Formats: sequence, structure tokens, C-alpha cells
Amino acid sequence: MFGIVRPCTHRLSPGLKAEWTAHLCGLCLALRGDHGQFARVVTNYDGLIVSVLTDAQSGSARAGRRTAGPCPLRGMRTAEVAKGEGARLAASVSLVLASAKIRDHVADRDGLLRRRPVAAAARRVAAGWDRAGARSGAALGFDTALLVDAVDRQSAIEQLAGPGTPLTVVTEPTETATAAAFAHTAVLAGRPGNAAPLAEAGRLFGRLAHLLDAVEDRAADAAEGAWNPLTATGATPVQARLLCDEALDGIRRALREAEFADSRLVHALLVHELRRSVDRAFGTAACAHQGHGAAGPQGGPGPNPYGNGYGGPPGYGQVPSAGGPYVHGRQLNDPRHAHGGPVPPGGAGGGHGGGPGGGLPKFPHQPKKPRGFLAGCAVALGLCCTCKLCCAAEYEGPWSRKKREGCCQDCDCGDGSCCDGSCCDCNCDCCDCCSCCDC
Repeated sequence: MFGIVRPCTHRLSPGLKAEWTAHLCGLCLALRGDHGQFARVVTNYDGLIVSVLTDAQSGSARAGRRTAGPCPLRGMRTAEVAKGEGARLAASVSLVLASAKIRDHVADRDGLLRRRPVAAAARRVAAGWDRAGARSGAALGFDTALLVDAVDRQSAIEQLAGPGTPLTVVTEPTETATAAAFAHTAVLAGRPGNAAPLAEAGRLFGRLAHLLDAVEDRAADAAEGAWNPLTATGATPVQARLLCDEALDGIRRALREAEFADSRLVHALLVHELRRSVDRAFGTAACAHQGHGAAGPQGGPGPNPYGNGYGGPPGYGQVPSAGGPYVHGRQLNDPRHAHGGPVPPGGAGGGHGGGPGGGLPKFPHQPKKPRGFLAGCAVALGLCCTCKLCCAAEYEGPWSRKKREGCCQDCDCGDGSCCDGSCCDCNCDCCDCCSCCDC
């Protein structure tokens, strides 16, 4: 499973965690029910937001639920899962966007897709998913041609992009696709007045998804010589972060204008967790159970001059603040650091190869090369069959090869007293009523 909104489940109350799991399982089962077992490999964390938005506008009285049978990913337990139009729309969108991803891998000749027979098989799978997504989308009144057209324009835009091209030009197709999907949830929920604000929220969510993917993959793309929006346009991490922060503010403003029957899970995912996703991508914050990610002066994430994928590991290199935060066991404003800058673990000039002046650390291990689509599918199947996707403390992503944690794992993020979101109204200006709501 993949996506930028990957909530650490202990930050959700038991009620919201159950709702989030219901939408995740509902998306997976909708894919199986409408498109067959193999289609379940495109289940993703971001796709379920479409289902969440539909139910949040419809209300619990209209939100469909059914009891699903035992599943290895739930430890062979039954569960109440989402059903109905929201889950089916999420499945349709996920299929179409996954087929576009396959075609992109084929065009780039990634991994096993360099071989013509494998590439031909992948194209057939992509074409089948396009047709299946179009059929299910049409049944819901959603024209998936909008998504296909946006994806097709992406390649032409990338070919024309160069130094000085605004990042928003490159992200526009993704913005258009997600805006259409978000807006259609208002139609399904019978709230046409929500279409405009949700389209704006979807547009900005698409921008974030594109930018965060570029930030996280920049080092790997550079090692492989692959195209990356930041490298191609010459954009700096600071410029990318500014666009991300503006998108976060815009999403929150758009959600305030929409009417929801129950906005708690939407608020938790698109306000709180989306901000954490940005911090995670830029290396400015992380779960405490991962061993890094110092907090800033107000309890929020501290700034990171390097950022994830730009010369330093997540949580390393935060600017010292009052009280002397510790990162990797070393106090950043320790007077023993005579050379000024943050000293890499192991002392100046040691450990990771930093120079005597406390320069950027050098890491001997290159990022692992992502797997091709079919190889990733094989690994994903193995993870499912061995229950590692839900039960493992840590596992390697089947396609990205990045470290992931099992969705049923608890963690100690230091804010376990988090509320259930009942005090977090999207129409409020702040959430001072509980310590977990830092928006």
C-alpha cells in the first residue's frame, strides 16, 4: 500500500481508527468485488480519502457498512467495512491512476519492464484497468476520461519543463485529476454546494501528492538518472516547502467552506495527518518511536536546513532552540561543538565522513533502486500472505523499497492523549481545547 497520508494509528482515537480501517478495507474489497482479486494490489492510503469524503458528507445514517469476513491483514478477524458509492468511486479512481503509473514505468523501462514480453503484459494490465475504471466510474456518473486526459498531458509537460519552469505547471495534471475526484464526492453525497470547495481541496491535495513524491524520490532519481520535477526545474527545497505550506493552508480554508455531517475523520486526515506527511517528507518531524525528529520551541516540528533527500537524514540538523534539543543523542547547541555547525553522529570528521568543520554528513549506502511493477506485485503478495503488512514492526515497501510499519502496530509518538476529533471543528480557527490539536 502506498500514499502520502499514512496516519500513525495510535494518533487516532479507537473510533476514528476503526473508521479509517473500515474505509481502507472497503476500498480493497470494492476493488475485488468489481474488478477481481488482482486489482486489490492498487489499494492505497490516498484513494480511501475519496470514500472518507463521501461518507463524511452523507452522515452515519446513509454511510453503508457491512461485516467483512476474516482477512490475514486484520489478523484473521472480521470487521465492519465501508461499502457503497464512495468505496466504488475510490476503487475506480485508484484503478485509473494505477494504470497510468504502469504506463509510466513501461515508458521509463524500469526494472523487469525493460523486457519486451513483460512490458507487453504490463500494457495489457493497464489497458484492462483503464476499461474497468471507466465502467465503474460511468456507473457512478463520473467520467474517468478527465483523469486519463490529465495523465496523458503529464508526459508532454515534463518534456517541455526546464530550469525556471514553475512547479505548479508540472503539478497541474495531478491537481486536475484529484480535483475532479474530490468534487464528485459532493455529487454522490447529495451536497452539490460542496463541489467547488472540495474541488479546490482536491486540487491542492494533488499538488501536495506530486511535490512530496518528488521530494522523497529526488535522491533515488538522481542516482538512476530519472526525471524529477525539482531537478528539472531547478527548484530549491525551500521553494517546494513554501508551495506545500500554502497548499496545506488552502486545503484547510476549503474544508471550512464545505458542509459535513461528520467532519472528524476528514479533519484528522486532511489537516493534521497531511501536515505530518509534509514534515515527514522534508525531514522536519517524525514519530518518536522512530528515534528521531526533535520538536520545535512550541512543541511542533523543528526546522531542518537539509530536508529529507537533500543531504541529511530525517530529524538531523535541526536549528538549536532554547533548551538545547537532542538529535541522535547529541545536543545541537553543545558548546563542545567548537566548529559551529551540527556535528554528525560519532564526532566531527567521523562516523559518516563529515569534515572537520561539521559539514554535511556523507552516507556510504546509496538508496535502494525501486522495484518494477511486476516485481513489486510479487513482493506485495508475499507481504500479504505473511501478514507483514499489518503485523510487522517494519517492512520494506514492495515498490519503493522504503521502510514502512505494519498498520496494526502501536507506537509511542509522545501524544497518546489525543482526542477523538470531536472538539476539532473544521469551521473553527484553532483547536486549543486539547493538546493534540495543533492546527
